Amino acid sequence: MALRSVNLEIEACHLCPRLVEWRERVAEEKRAAYRDERYWGKPVTGFGDPKAAIAVVGLAPAAHGANRTGRMFTGDRSGDWLYGGLYRAGLANQPEATGVDDGLELSNVWVTSAVKCAPPDNKPTATEQNTCRSFLTRELEALPNLCVIVTLGGIGTTAVARHFDISPRPKFGHGVEVEISDRLTLLCSYHVSQQNTFTGRLTEPMLDDIFSRAKKLAAIR
Repeated sequence: MALRSVNLEIEACHLCPRLVEWRERVAEEKRAAYRDERYWGKPVTGFGDPKAAIAVVGLAPAAHGANRTGRMFTGDRSGDWLYGGLYRAGLANQPEATGVDDGLELSNVWVTSAVKCAPPDNKPTATEQNTCRSFLTRELEALPNLCVIVTLGGIGTTAVARHFDISPRPKFGHGVEVEISDRLTLLCSYHVSQQNTFTGRLTEPMLDDIFSRAKKLAAIR
């Protein structure tokens, strides 16, 4: 019920004028490859298992990915990498994420983002990040079995660090671990963006190691 409540508020949000204008303009103009599709064009909620022991926190919906399909990391190359990694780890029933009706199911994982609307150039402002922080806070608080938070990139890491008031703030780096409490660990990963995956900065074995470690920390076999 708590997740449903926050999801309804997320979908109805119009607090950031710049993001509202951008997400709706992208949904109207569309990319040529998707000109016959109806874009979601609204804030995107989290997705996955409400009983999850692992949460994955990304940056924001992609303009022609989640902003089009309505589900985080769905319909773009970043999603291919993320859900492919979750599938190899035994946390997803399939490696593909093409649309909300594709049959994808997650086990013990909740996937969300620090910012709920697609930002221009994938760069939300500090004010926009702060405005969205309460949504992420309520999402994480609504996951009673949470043991590990995997953050994808610096913005996701900062959002989680601020939520838990981690001091000193952890310096982002792939594989960095921070013990938040006796039962909760922050685990950092490079983002699954094409900027990282195309250049080899993030490889499949590197991502697999992150989810293997997350499973071990969460005592998932």
